[in-house]
Amino acid sequence: MRVGVVGVGSMGQNHARVFSEIAELVGVVDADREVGKRVAARNECEYFESVRDLVKAGMEAASVAVPTQLHAKVAAELLDAGVHVLVEKPLAPTVEEARKIVDRARSAGLVLAAGHIERHNPVVAFVAKALAAGEFGDLVTASARRVSNFPDRVRDVGVIMDLGIHDIDVLRYVVGTEVESVYASGGRRLHSTFEDHATIVLNFVNDATGFVEVSWLTPMKVRKFALTCLKNFVEVDYTDQSVLISSATLQQYDPSDLYRVSFHYDTRQVSVQKEEPLKRELEDFLDAILEKREPLVPGEDAIETLRVGEAAVHSQREQKLIWL
Repeated sequence: MRVGVVGVGSMGQNHARVFSEIAELVGVVDADREVGKRVAARNECEYFESVRDLVKAGMEAASVAVPTQLHAKVAAELLDAGVHVLVEKPLAPTVEEARKIVDRARSAGLVLAAGHIERHNPVVAFVAKALAAGEFGDLVTASARRVSNFPDRVRDVGVIMDLGIHDIDVLRYVVGTEVESVYASGGRRLHSTFEDHATIVLNFVNDATGFVEVSWLTPMKVRKFALTCLKNFVEVDYTDQSVLISSATLQQYDPSDLYRVSFHYDTRQVSVQKEEPLKRELEDFLDAILEKREPLVPGEDAIETLRVGEAAVHSQREQKLIWL
């Protein structure tokens, strides 16, 4: 399949690399001519100065990895040209703009996928399937931690939309029901425009509770989430692609000596077959086009994740609970 990439900054360069391995990469577009030419040379494709020129070269699908504020504009240009589109997360700066993208794709009969990459992580697929099958027991809480130093590439959104949106999407997917209310606390410690740390509480309609901690202030990169269920406590490492499943049984003890209360622990480590989530994401996008089906993260789903993300941003700024 003939494909292209619009925007070859940090993430777009990876889209170009993977596409060059699994499809026919026609070319890339970027506002920075030098960067664009360098990425094109590395991936043995053409550099184009505009989306119009890329479309003229002939292609069936494209990734949009430009700054968030430009997602709607670029996606519209590609969709109007009959090109199937994958848009990096978040789908748009606002739910209203995201809705326009989704409606445009539907009217044109084209595939629209959202780049929520962690949903394509093999450990997320494993945990979602096991939880749905009842292997861990009923879910009580789901918590995620995604912290690191400030990424220089981010200029147009805060940490909730940059980092938190990943885990909001994963928790929505794993829990399997929608969020009914959101409360977020956080603020700006080092950055003047957007929040750089936040803790988000998600209340789901099935009475499960979600917690998401995100930060650009941490001198260490952490990408993990955990599920507290009635049968097991499940810890997931996105980066290592490993799952630790634990349970404990209280043993007989002397009530006069609580210091020596003992438990029997049952712990098992699951290591799924390691795969690059981005490759899985782009393969799913191309397969959706060929099979005329929806991708794993369709536009409508991305709108719901964005709606929760918007509510979290408003909650943090207004210091109040937001009902959806």
